[in-house]
Amino acid sequence: MQAPRLRKAERRQVSLRPLSLEDLLPPDHRARFVWSFAERLDLSALYRAVKAVEGHPGHPPADPRILLALWLYATVEGVGSARELDRLCREHIGFEWLCGGVGVNHTTLAEFRVAHGAVLERLLADSFAAMLKTGHASLARVAQDGMRVRAAAGAASFRRRASLERCRAEATAEIARLRAELEADPGTLSRRQAAARLRAAADRERRVKAALAVAAQLAAQRQADRRLHDQDPPKPEGDEGEGAAKPPPEPPPEPRVSTTEAQARVMKRPDGGFRPAFNLGFATDPRSGMIAAVTLDSTGSDKGQPRPMSERLAEPYGQRPGEPLVDGGFAKLADIEALAAAGVAVFAPVPKPRDAGRDPHAPRDGDGPGVAAWRQRMGSEAAGASGWAARRPAPADGQRGGQGGLQGARRHRRMRQRPVPQPRPAAPPRAWPRDGPDGRALACDRAQHDVHRPPPCHLTPCHLTQRPRVSRHAAHSARSRTAASLPDHAAGPDPTP
Repeated sequence: MQAPRLRKAERRQVSLRPLSLEDLLPPDHRARFVWSFAERLDLSALYRAVKAVEGHPGHPPADPRILLALWLYATVEGVGSARELDRLCREHIGFEWLCGGVGVNHTTLAEFRVAHGAVLERLLADSFAAMLKTGHASLARVAQDGMRVRAAAGAASFRRRASLERCRAEATAEIARLRAELEADPGTLSRRQAAARLRAAADRERRVKAALAVAAQLAAQRQADRRLHDQDPPKPEGDEGEGAAKPPPEPPPEPRVSTTEAQARVMKRPDGGFRPAFNLGFATDPRSGMIAAVTLDSTGSDKGQPRPMSERLAEPYGQRPGEPLVDGGFAKLADIEALAAAGVAVFAPVPKPRDAGRDPHAPRDGDGPGVAAWRQRMGSEAAGASGWAARRPAPADGQRGGQGGLQGARRHRRMRQRPVPQPRPAAPPRAWPRDGPDGRALACDRAQHDVHRPPPCHLTPCHLTQRPRVSRHAAHSARSRTAASLPDHAAGPDPTP
């Protein structure tokens, strides 16, 4: 049989292709719109930080506009890793077109994002301010939400003050040892290796010093909270001696701070575990879906966040949001009263009262005018007209794509449709086989002798559907003991003559 003739691949053949990156990218590609937006941004602050200038020696760095466009396009595509962005710049035509032949790596990309955080935040504010000016966005109604972001710090990196002092002494001694080793024998290590080791030791010393400073702040804050607690008036004495002298409260535990990220705190995660994390908050415009502001703090609770967010929005944009839409966990009476004095109408659910007969939307004794107006507002038609119940979760939770929005609604719907286990109906009385003295099976009515009736129990419906496992030997022993305890009339005629 003759071999077939085929056209096989020849990948070593050299060919000249008169093509450019401009020809490879479609005219309507999303990367072109990102670059068009980046060209209109004022990056004078980034260009002033460039040290390589004309007429002086020095290697020219990558254009900051290219790095900014790469991160913008990566954000649009859902990429947040510098290493992943580095890979896409070599394999994806859109990112390759944005680079335009300029070589970048993950170190350059990560350092740009970390070193220019303030400039990038200002660009975000300027972009939203431009949308406000053109009417595409508005601060009349703002949806506020948050999520807890996992920190890079591990559980073993949290140390007390004594351990931090020991770590700082070790880092200082390591720096002194490396410098002495380099001065004694410069040829032991290359200049690059020696510089890398010195940078690592100096970075560890810097992080330990930051952790010590945060630990001192936390200790001072806990002492202040304890003094305020001690100044509380004592409770009145009751009939059973409630006002009797109580032992002094235990001193607050010594705070622990991470040497990796000093601002990280151990918080409760959605899965119920406790791990180091940050509390990320954001405010969005429900109409356009644009993010107006982003906050990052180390508080483990969302309570009391509407007031700082309102002040943060008022600083760059010159106006406060008219109607903040928040969850019930954000509501704090002091913040609602303060925002009402500034002309801000907060829309947050009213907590359910302990007394089921009391109207939760009726003003209570001691409520200020702002809190009283908030209760009445949430009980009126204004709450439904503002879209708090329907429109608030969608824009804020939709930005994070996490626990809220469509995913939360689908999970809640699945839980509602899940069938509830029902108790198994009682079986009618029947004859149970039992072993007689001669080994033959006897039978007796379960309703006639209580010894065969199972003991009463109060189990849940899910327990009623499960039967305990009993070994064959244990079952045979139980039947033998039961048959021996039966009365004479239930054992039947005696088979022995």
